[in-house]
Amino acid sequence: MAEALLTVEDLRVGFETDDGRVQAVDGVSFELREGEVLAIVGESGSGKSVTAQTIMGLTRSPNAAFEGRIGFEGEDLLNASQEQLRRVRGNEIAMIFQDPMTSLHPVYKLGWQIAEQIQAHEQVSKADARERATELLRRVGIPSPESRIDNYPHEFSGGMRQRAMIAMALANSPRILIADEPTTALDVTIQAQIISLIGDLRSELGSVILITHDLGVVAEIADRVLVMYGGMVVEQGTLEELFYNPQHPYTWGLLGSLARVDGVKPRRLPSIAGAPPSLIAPPKGCRFRTRCPHEFDRCAELPPLAARAGGTQIDRCWLSPQEKAAKRAVEGRIGLEATA
Repeated sequence: MAEALLTVEDLRVGFETDDGRVQAVDGVSFELREGEVLAIVGESGSGKSVTAQTIMGLTRSPNAAFEGRIGFEGEDLLNASQEQLRRVRGNEIAMIFQDPMTSLHPVYKLGWQIAEQIQAHEQVSKADARERATELLRRVGIPSPESRIDNYPHEFSGGMRQRAMIAMALANSPRILIADEPTTALDVTIQAQIISLIGDLRSELGSVILITHDLGVVAEIADRVLVMYGGMVVEQGTLEELFYNPQHPYTWGLLGSLARVDGVKPRRLPSIAGAPPSLIAPPKGCRFRTRCPHEFDRCAELPPLAARAGGTQIDRCWLSPQEKAAKRAVEGRIGLEATA
């Protein structure tokens, strides 16, 4: 098994608001190994982006409270100084944000923004930094990079801006790339191109944390999957385990909500009933129990994240593996085995 490059231990992130503390991340733990793609999935508000931004040190503010540890290269990034974070951010760990239009500065040329990042971490001339920026744009598929390097972000299409963000992330050859919803707001053709590009550059990127709610994207590129709900991890395992043998009812709901192109066309798309829980006053016990069709008395107590189905797979549900298998058989549409 590959060595852990990044270790997140019992991470808790809360934000004080006028209505009370929003516990956006509540006890999240995972490891990112050398050379793997770890996908973090879940609906909006599950804590995916806050977890990633906290790794980058981007959630620090007077109203934020943190607990836990984020281990990287012998340092605890959660308690690192701003100077330590500046050395790591963009150089060792880089991030692609959801909307490249708001992540790129609108009044600076794209080439200047990429070259600035290179010069911030390395002692190189402006000419050398510009040359490297041009080559980076070429590597990510920007046509005529020698001229496009002097364009402003608004002169690029959405897909090209996302490619430019990937070029910027590659600028300092980071060991970890965090891609936060890299295909959001792109049409399906451009989505496929961006995912293919990340896959092609995987050997150069090292390890990748892919944050998404699109399980189709996960199936294309991920090695392991982390499922989050209500600020907590509810299931974790390899891609094959999560898709072929899902153990948590929330994961069943995510898989069951996928639009299918085979079989009989349903009258309406399946969905998970109800709404995500309040992170100011979450339900007692299992966070998913208010929406779970399989809730029973013991769900009022929070189940631990534990291995119940064997292998490396862990989940947070009181149902036994036998009970889960029986319920999934009755539903008949959960997991990829239903498509076999």
